[in-house]
Amino acid sequence: MKVVVFGATGMVGQGVVRECLLAPDVESVVSVGRSPSDVRDPKFQEVVTADLLDYSEIDLSGVDACFFCLGVSSTGVSEADYRRVTYDITMAAASAVVAANPAATFVYVSGVGADSTEKGRTMWARVRGATENALLATSLQAYVLRPGYIQPMHGATSRTRLYRVLYRVVRVLYPALRAVFPKHVSTTERIGRAMLGLARHGAEKRILYSADFNAITP
Repeated sequence: MKVVVFGATGMVGQGVVRECLLAPDVESVVSVGRSPSDVRDPKFQEVVTADLLDYSEIDLSGVDACFFCLGVSSTGVSEADYRRVTYDITMAAASAVVAANPAATFVYVSGVGADSTEKGRTMWARVRGATENALLATSLQAYVLRPGYIQPMHGATSRTRLYRVLYRVVRVLYPALRAVFPKHVSTTERIGRAMLGLARHGAEKRILYSADFNAITP
């Protein structure tokens, strides 16, 4: 299986890449993003590009699955800028994958609260909902993950300093958090394994919450 990962340097992307490299049935992992990673593995290939809206020069031939983990916080960002990163870049990637393999699996990391109606008052939720709807309307075997709290595992770290501090604090409390809110928490490890499970076997639901994708793999 050939896998393409967008956002491999982010916290979730780091976890996803790790699980892909550990999977025996994954032959190659292609990372596409603006920044280089520290990954060194024979199965890993990296494409660093400044323009995430143009993939005409990137070879996606033979791709079986695309795991899209790239995102940006909506704090202090205009709707136009947030939409450019969240909607435009995602759909540009989806179009490139469709051109390479119209039936490929595409797993998109969204978030709890995304607005499928696209009519709510919350800007980020509307844009996320519009992105989800557009992906689900393509020929791709598209799935949307709407995680709640995500605990980083195996050295995965957030690029935001404040979040890194928060995760260090919560790490001690995570077992209790998981016990009290089992349907609303997950880990980078489980998200990565769930993505691989969707690429291998699919799922009845196209929009999956933490409880749904946590159940895909142990």
